[in-house]
Amino acid sequence: MPEWYNQKVQSLGSGFIYDPEGYIITNAHVAEGATEITVTLAGGEQYPGEIVGIDQKTDVALIKIKADQPFPAVRLGDSESIILGEWVVALGNPFGLFSESREPIATLGIVSSIHMDFGIQRSGRLYQNMIQTDASINSGNSGGPLVTADGKVIGMNTFIFTGGGQSAGSIGIGFAMPINAAVAIVKELREKGYIDRTYTTGLSIQNIDNYLASVLKVDRNSGVIIVEVEKNSPAEIAGLKVGDIVIGIDSQRVHSTTDIFNYIREKDLRRGDQVTLRVLRDGKRIDFNVGLEAK
Repeated sequence: MPEWYNQKVQSLGSGFIYDPEGYIITNAHVAEGATEITVTLAGGEQYPGEIVGIDQKTDVALIKIKADQPFPAVRLGDSESIILGEWVVALGNPFGLFSESREPIATLGIVSSIHMDFGIQRSGRLYQNMIQTDASINSGNSGGPLVTADGKVIGMNTFIFTGGGQSAGSIGIGFAMPINAAVAIVKELREKGYIDRTYTTGLSIQNIDNYLASVLKVDRNSGVIIVEVEKNSPAEIAGLKVGDIVIGIDSQRVHSTTDIFNYIREKDLRRGDQVTLRVLRDGKRIDFNVGLEAK
């Protein structure tokens, strides 16, 4: 009979204190699965940490230092004010080198691009409006801050493109999550411990089969038909009716319910957001703005 035993596996990552109470922002892929967290500050001081919340979809985690004292926090910038080509510094713990210097490792680069979107199919996570930089980012940098020349955090270093094959390190194509988006996520994680994405429009839809297509005199792939509109729902308030054929959502063409579900999956839609539905009614195309409300 083989002998089974448990083995503790250590992993390393980066993060930054955004609140003097000891709240740390990092990536979900850095913190998820951890049974024990040790936070090492610049200078070498170590404290136990605990996970407050993780959002796997956006790859954001919030960690709290378990100590009753104030901590120095970073200065947050505005990721909406990023200038293409401006100098930035990526800080972190690449390859665990922090243990040798007791100081974050800094690499210099520029903002190469902004508003980079990566679909959820590629990684299972939703990366939107990412900041591209050529500052060297490697294993262990994930969760660390991307800082402007005046020392303000504008992003969280998240992932890189590699050359493949023997080249698994940085090739000057790294991506950081905008700090405004990260802070919005951790605010809810701090309040609830999770991100609430439950909402409703009050609509029930179905695909158009051959029978419906013949009755309605439309192509079966022309859209999806609304079969129910709940009373006093956002859909009813917007003016949608049973029998309307939804042919688009936020300028995206709709051929089937799968198109709508895939679109929702690709977007980080939450209560309070709006979507624009384009419908076919009596041969006319009409746009309706529909709010998302709590179920």
